[in-house]
Amino acid sequence: MTASQVHQEEATDPTGPTGRLASWVAGLTLDDIPPDVIDRARHLLLDGLGCGLIGAQLPWSRVATAAVLDLENSGDAVVIGTGGSTSAPAAALLNGTFIQGFELDDFHPIAPVHSCSLVIPALLSTVTALARPVSGADFLLAAIVGLEVGPRVGYALHGAQMLDRGWHSGAVFGTHSAATASGKLRGLTPAQLEDALGLAATQSGGLMAAQYEAMSKRMHHGFAARNGFYAAGLAAAHYTGIKRVFERDYGGFLSVFGEGHEPDASLLTDHLGERWETSIIMVKSYAVMGGLHGAVDAARRLRKSVVPEDISKIDITVGETVYKHGWWNAQRPLTAIGAQMNIGYATAVTLLDGNALPEQFTLARLDADDVWSLIDKTNVHLDESLNDAPLTERFRTDLTITTRDGQVHHARVDAPHGAPWDPVTNDELVTKFHALTDRVTDRGRATAIERAVVELDELGDVSDLLDLLAAPVAGALD
Repeated sequence: MTASQVHQEEATDPTGPTGRLASWVAGLTLDDIPPDVIDRARHLLLDGLGCGLIGAQLPWSRVATAAVLDLENSGDAVVIGTGGSTSAPAAALLNGTFIQGFELDDFHPIAPVHSCSLVIPALLSTVTALARPVSGADFLLAAIVGLEVGPRVGYALHGAQMLDRGWHSGAVFGTHSAATASGKLRGLTPAQLEDALGLAATQSGGLMAAQYEAMSKRMHHGFAARNGFYAAGLAAAHYTGIKRVFERDYGGFLSVFGEGHEPDASLLTDHLGERWETSIIMVKSYAVMGGLHGAVDAARRLRKSVVPEDISKIDITVGETVYKHGWWNAQRPLTAIGAQMNIGYATAVTLLDGNALPEQFTLARLDADDVWSLIDKTNVHLDESLNDAPLTERFRTDLTITTRDGQVHHARVDAPHGAPWDPVTNDELVTKFHALTDRVTDRGRATAIERAVVELDELGDVSDLLDLLAAPVAGALD
């Protein structure tokens, strides 16, 4: 190998933030990753696929599928849970849309991003594009790369501040998750991964106002998965992207998206290979925005001692991110996406039904008198002091219920079950997977998918998993 060839394989500045990240991605092996992180990654992928299968035949997913397949050319990339196929980019778009389709998928609580809706679609489409056998071990390694990179870009932008400013944070830095995962599976060099990061960055975007009523909120991470897939494919073909994209002062990723908020490029590689973001990713227990899980937990606790018909007043106190992202005076009826984002609806329906799962977001429930009676009694308050609270308390939720006889009932949830310091266990995750998939397909197929994913690094060819995911599923809301 000549000196010029070595130079071409290296990132532009191997010691800079972009170069260090690209070089780490290129060099990472499964042997470098702690066994517990690898095991958690397998289970996170299982959770994501369960979310994708239940999301595949939701009403808005069917609209998306029909529209995208009408726009795109035919292809052999699997559109999970539909029995159909399309081009690899279109499949990434739809599969990401399905995984994010019912607010049941994972999220990183500090650098908010829904990782599996980015990583899984990009990798499934990459497997198809490579047109060669891909081992489960290689697929798993590439997935861990994506799980690690997205949150680190989020850290550099100070995570939740993006939500506070109205960006859909995961759609902004999710392109990097998808691009590096796909690039790792393609075997890109550090120089090509630098290009992929630059190509991903220039495709980032997403407006959080989609949360109120737009089907497109479900598709934001799908867009990012598709764009990341494209970024890696272009880089593989030696189409160059923005070099040192995280360092550029003018038009760089951090300088633009972080303007006025002091982004910190050093956080991209802080404790890289020592602190594993995969272990911090939160698995959801409820079909609502992650910041509302504390309210649901509190409502489940208080409903044991409060009769909904006796409630005269509901007061909820939260920090800035949850307040801005999860509270507005809703108009009846809400769309399903609006209800899953609104802390008033999530709390009211949980007080009545004891849960916030698919049954709580049917058309009938969204326009139910008992739910709206409680929403009308709800006030949400901002506690600005939580901005400076320890991380373990920053997403604290206080729920206070006053009954007609003047009694006051209070519950405080510092962090919901699923937070990094109280994680959903792998066994609980498997139970969740079956609770979702057994609604829409037969137990035998679900068990086969579970076995393939939990033993992913022993799978000789990921196409076997794709075959299991391809067949149509039933509609969860039919």
